[in-house]
Amino acid sequence: MVCSTLRRVAHMRVYLVRTASSVSRGHCHSALGSRPAASESAGQGVPGSVMELLGQSYPQDDYSNLSRKVLSRVGRNLHNQQHHPLWLIKERVKEHFYKQYVGRFRTPLFSVYDDFSPVVTTWQNFDSLLIPADHPSRKKGDNYYLNRTHMLRGHTSAHQWDLLHAGLDAFLVVGDVYRRDQIDSQHYPVFHQLEAVRLFSKHQLFAGVKDGESLQLFEQSSRSAHKQETHTMEAVKLVEFDLKQTLTRLMTHLFGDGLDIRWVDCYFPFTHPSFEMEINFHGEWLEVLGCGVMEQQLVNSAGAQDRIGWAFGLGLERLAMILYDIPDIRLFWSEDERFLKQFRLSDINQKVKFQPLSKYPAVINDISFWLPSENYTENDFYDLVRTIGGDLVEKVDLIDKFEHPKTRKTSHCYRITYRHMERTLSQKEVRRVHQAVQEAAVQLLAVEGRF
Repeated sequence: MVCSTLRRVAHMRVYLVRTASSVSRGHCHSALGSRPAASESAGQGVPGSVMELLGQSYPQDDYSNLSRKVLSRVGRNLHNQQHHPLWLIKERVKEHFYKQYVGRFRTPLFSVYDDFSPVVTTWQNFDSLLIPADHPSRKKGDNYYLNRTHMLRGHTSAHQWDLLHAGLDAFLVVGDVYRRDQIDSQHYPVFHQLEAVRLFSKHQLFAGVKDGESLQLFEQSSRSAHKQETHTMEAVKLVEFDLKQTLTRLMTHLFGDGLDIRWVDCYFPFTHPSFEMEINFHGEWLEVLGCGVMEQQLVNSAGAQDRIGWAFGLGLERLAMILYDIPDIRLFWSEDERFLKQFRLSDINQKVKFQPLSKYPAVINDISFWLPSENYTENDFYDLVRTIGGDLVEKVDLIDKFEHPKTRKTSHCYRITYRHMERTLSQKEVRRVHQAVQEAAVQLLAVEGRF
């Protein structure tokens, strides 16, 4: 049983690479700015083989699920490309922290790391952050695994423990992160995050408080909605105040004075209490980041038992789309000069609004199939469509579900919208891509086509 499954997986991966390569040779998806970071044949590894990525070797197994499309994005590092809109956001945040927060010798308080490898261990991505073994965020269907022990990071928080363990107590981490997700103008399998952490000693936290020398960071009590069992209420409230003040200053720096902000209670495994920050922008409340007081168990395990701290994480694409009026996340990968030249600014704080390129017409095709009895997830289908269709695919919508009253089999119908960002697509080339998607769905996902 296991051997037959592994053989099927190997066949699936070889088929997908061949199909994607064939479509690419037909010039049906000149992906915006594609520049492979690894050999195309390494797109989806065969169990027992070895993948070479960023100068390292990774044995493949039954968890390996990196698509050729995603591999082509590894190493692009858009956040480090000068004058790219993501670089502009990163530089504006860096500049703000460098100017606002300085140490005793007038040097920046926060250190910045923006060139860590996106390949991390599953321990770094999950266990170091106290994410339970059965937490849904670990699912193979939601992540890109090189094998059972290594993956492309799902968040920049994967580096948090290592930096704390190295003795750092104030830092920013910026990098590309990878998640399998739906397909629309707001979601892409690769995006970019900026993470920040700050720890406080007892002296640092209570220095400006009257009679602060009598206050304590820690106590043994019970956990509540407002604090952890090891924190005093005084310490938590001061850390929370500093966190929210820091983020309010940052958003005011980015968006300008008079910004309406609200805080929404939420849950993260590695902070408590936790919050999402929302801003009122053009009359609409938008969630822009998540944050909270760091779980003391995490801080203690990294060797900083005498400190308490906060952490926050934000998406660079999310902020850039709001600030610069960029309507489609695929545009960040464009190498079209009409897009890039709009962000070559003499001053990173200069206001700029994206001027849309000509919007070329969409070509819409539907695909329907009966689902297999087991082992089907929508993210598998979305990943397959991205791998074959590339950035020709603007969005995929599940428009109909049907359960046969006699066989109890379930059918899904998806609507795929194809639109090139730089030219008009012909029906003929879209038909070729769509047919490849149909064939691959049958071969790789074991669905029964209704086309």
